[in-house]
Amino acid sequence: MGLLDRLERGIEKAVHGVFSTGSKGQVQPVEIASRLRREMDRQAFSIDQGRTLAPNVFEAHLSDDDFERARGWGQPLAEELCDVAVKHARSQGYTLQGPVRFTFRHDAALKPGQFEVDSRTERNESRPNLPAAPTRQPVRLSPVLEIDGQRYSVNADSVVLGRSNEADIVVDDTGVSRRHLEIRTDGSTTYAVDLGSTNGSYINGHRIEGSAVLHDGTTITMGRTKIVFRMLPAPRGGNA
Repeated sequence: MGLLDRLERGIEKAVHGVFSTGSKGQVQPVEIASRLRREMDRQAFSIDQGRTLAPNVFEAHLSDDDFERARGWGQPLAEELCDVAVKHARSQGYTLQGPVRFTFRHDAALKPGQFEVDSRTERNESRPNLPAAPTRQPVRLSPVLEIDGQRYSVNADSVVLGRSNEADIVVDDTGVSRRHLEIRTDGSTTYAVDLGSTNGSYINGHRIEGSAVLHDGTTITMGRTKIVFRMLPAPRGGNA
């Protein structure tokens, strides 16, 4: 039985155990493991030939108190969380570009019980047959819109969303105007422009007045439809 299993069993069954006593408002290892799986699912994306790439490097950002507790758990817990990531990747059929790593980071801005898990994909530079290079080549990111479980690449300077069949992306929502919203890309900046829609467009809950710059993870609302803006690595071969 691994450390994570023992901690989970202690949390669930040992009412007076070391990890259950005074645990209210504290981050528990099983919570981190659950968040790790969700982070993998959230960041996973399809690449060529039906493969789905998932992140392999993770960081848990913890408050002062929780970070000290994490130091007490030590390297064995980090290794258990790496195993969690590997097993989840296998169960979901994800591809990992390199070895899994998990680290704990201190964030004084967080309160006890609050935590974040960030992830990224790092290629295993020790793999054979990889071309030698003095520096790692930067990953080219492409803007993507996630709508009702579907992903749409923003591969033009202007993409119009609306209910009309003439829109670049048709949104089947009676609360959406025929030409409701435009996504514009200018160099490395992407922003949303409301096209005078009847019900308006909202960025993270705030109505767009004119235009608004989009960042990775921004939520756009139009009618009853929610859209998530993502910046994802472009597939090999050029176009996203």
